[in-house]
Amino acid sequence: MEVDVMGKAMWDYWSGDHTQDIITHSSLEEEDILPLSHLFRSHEEMPRLEQKALTLAHGRVLDVGCGAGGHSLYLQEKGLHVTALDNSTGAVAVCRARGLTQTVCSDFLLFSEGTYDTLLLLMNGVGIVGKLAHLDAYLLKMKSLLRPNGQILLDSSDIIYMYPTDEDGGHWIPDTMDYYGEVTFTLTYKNFKSAPFHWLYLDFNTLQRAAWSHGLACELVQEGDHFDFLARIY
Repeated sequence: MEVDVMGKAMWDYWSGDHTQDIITHSSLEEEDILPLSHLFRSHEEMPRLEQKALTLAHGRVLDVGCGAGGHSLYLQEKGLHVTALDNSTGAVAVCRARGLTQTVCSDFLLFSEGTYDTLLLLMNGVGIVGKLAHLDAYLLKMKSLLRPNGQILLDSSDIIYMYPTDEDGGHWIPDTMDYYGEVTFTLTYKNFKSAPFHWLYLDFNTLQRAAWSHGLACELVQEGDHFDFLARIY
């Protein structure tokens, strides 16, 4: 049985049983640590790209991949109608325990409850796409959930910097890769281990071209401090 590692870790942190953090293993790095406190940051502790996105959110909001619900809680407290969506049962349980009034546990592509003025995909939310080949399907799904004049706010990172360069400044990308932003992760927490899953990091130009191909405008709202960016699609 597949274990909801992220959900279990978030629930443990929320319930006071925090004894260790999540260990991430990826196809680019051997091992890294994801501090659980990072998933429970206050608005003041969020990076400026996320803070900017929250100032732009309006109307009915769908927080896709809501995690522990920090963004949704902030917007709900501001009086917005927010639906927090995640495919992790543990994450959704934490969101409910923290006071979110509208939560849904579902795969994004299977979700079809209403339309929204703002779709929010933060903390590299576009990563749920997994593979570049799946981006079209996700953009079409997002488009179908938008109200007239609706918007999609998402952030991502161009991770080309993680690949070695030659003397001419070019990057060495393995021939076996379809796109350099496709990364495979495995998570471990306590005695639990997740199944491997794909996570996508996008450069802005690739995202913009994909949006254009579906009749969507895509603008660069703001760049971060480390190859990350916030985009608005409408």
